[in-house]
Amino acid sequence: MSRIRARNHEIILRAACIEFAKSGYAGTKIIDIAKQVNLPKPNIYYYFQNKQNLYRCVLESIIDPILAASDPFERHDDPAIALAEYIHTKIRISQEHPHASKVFANEIMHGAPHLPADIAAKLMAQTVMCTAKLNEWMDAGKMDRVNPHHLLFTLWASTQTYADFDWQIRSVTGKAQLDTEDYQTAADLICRLTLRGCGLSLPESS
Repeated sequence: MSRIRARNHEIILRAACIEFAKSGYAGTKIIDIAKQVNLPKPNIYYYFQNKQNLYRCVLESIIDPILAASDPFERHDDPAIALAEYIHTKIRISQEHPHASKVFANEIMHGAPHLPADIAAKLMAQTVMCTAKLNEWMDAGKMDRVNPHHLLFTLWASTQTYADFDWQIRSVTGKAQLDTEDYQTAADLICRLTLRGCGLSLPESS
C-alpha cells in the first residue's frame, strides 16, 4: 500500500470510528464519513468497497488490540504480573481507541448482529484460554479461588468503561478530557482491588 493510500485509509477509518460510535451501524451513512474527511463518496468505496467492510475494519481496529491484551496470560506464570499487565493494557486500549471501543460496545449491547463469525470465534477462544489459565493458577494454589468468568467480566467492565462511558467520567471529574495520569490512576486502582481480591500481592513495579 502506497504512503498516500495508507494515509487516506487511516483517515477514513478514524472518521468511520467516530461516525459509527455516534450513530450506530444503521444510522451511519457513507456520505457523512466522506464529508468528515473531505473526500468524494466514491473514494470511501474505493478503499473499503462497502459499508459492511468498513464496519468490519472499524471492529478489527479494536479487536486486534483486545486480542493482544491477553498475551501476559500466556507469557507469565505469576498471576499477579499477568493480571496487572492485562489491566494496564486494557486501560491503554480505552485511552487510545475510545471511539472504536464504543462501536464494539454498541455492537455487543445490541446482540452482536453485525459481528463477523470469525471475530466472535477469536474472542471466545481468548476467553477460553484466559479462563483455563486462571483455573490453572487456582489449582496450583497461586491465587485464591474465584469464578474466572466473573473475574474477566469485572475486568472488562472496569477497564472499558473509561472509553464507553467517558462522558460520565468527565462529568463527574469536571474534566474536559482525561489525561494520561487519570488512566494510570484508574489502572493502578483496578490492579490493587483485583489482585487483593484474588489473594495476590501487587508486583513490585506496580
